[in-house]
Amino acid sequence: MATSQIHRPSARHRVPPEFTPRLRLKPKAERNGYIDGAWWPRSEDLTTELPDLLAVLSVGLGPVWRVVYDPACWTQAPARMTVDGRAVRLDAYRFERWNTMYVFGRDSGLIVLRVIPSATDENTAHAALMATVVPDPTALAAG
Repeated sequence: MATSQIHRPSARHRVPPEFTPRLRLKPKAERNGYIDGAWWPRSEDLTTELPDLLAVLSVGLGPVWRVVYDPACWTQAPARMTVDGRAVRLDAYRFERWNTMYVFGRDSGLIVLRVIPSATDENTAHAALMATVVPDPTALAAG
């Protein structure tokens, strides 16, 4: 009996995250409103935290080319960094909504995250993660 090989489609991002990001995203069908999800990084060092986050987000976005972040919430970061062999532009921008991050994929995708400060205690951070992704019942009733 001949053996057959299973060919899995190649992933868009070949490097798995070192640490699974503490991230919650709304289901695509429920992504209405301004925020698509929430992320609770382990530190205030953006360049340390981004590779694992982008490894997960690139599955849906494709390769990430730009991240716009609130500089008040992070230690100083360079204007560019390399993630999985690709250049990622980092743009500091003071948002009206504190601690917001925009992640742009090369395939014209965009995810807007509420970033929960790394020093937040576990119970508060978990509650904030969950509250961000709870569907808005008024949006379902209106649609």
